[in-house]
Amino acid sequence: MNFSPQSKVWIYQSNRAFTPVETEEIKEQLNTFVAQWAAHGHALKAKGELLHHYFIVLVVDQEQAPVTGCSIDSSVRFIKSIEERYGVDMFNRFNIAYRDGSLIHVQGKEDFETLITIKKITSDTIVFNNMVQSLAEFEQGWEVPIAQSWHQQVFADQLNA
Repeated sequence: MNFSPQSKVWIYQSNRAFTPVETEEIKEQLNTFVAQWAAHGHALKAKGELLHHYFIVLVVDQEQAPVTGCSIDSSVRFIKSIEERYGVDMFNRFNIAYRDGSLIHVQGKEDFETLITIKKITSDTIVFNNMVQSLAEFEQGWEVPIAQSWHQQVFADQLNA
């Protein structure tokens, strides 16, 4: 299924990695959710993915049917049900994900700052920019070096120390 580059994207990041069993269960739940996801009775052209065992990504191509407040609310309820079922936090924007080689780590803001201070994280470290809004932004700017993300502004003092 082809999606427009302007398709709307939402990224929800877990505070911990999902296990392989949880990953399979969540993928099934995502498929069920997006298959019935609608806006004012109109089916949405949507897809959902669980990436790297941490990230639930929802995509809606609004050329077929625009997303509405009700459809967004239903997606939030779906994500909250994942939180409750698996005991994770999917809404804490102060949890920051980054790559260390092939490994992905999630740290709270203070611990992330400490890792920058001790130079374990540098301006070249790959971070996940969960603020992307469109499919084009997701494909080009989701995994980027800190120097090319909003993280640079937030952590400029520590990165430039």
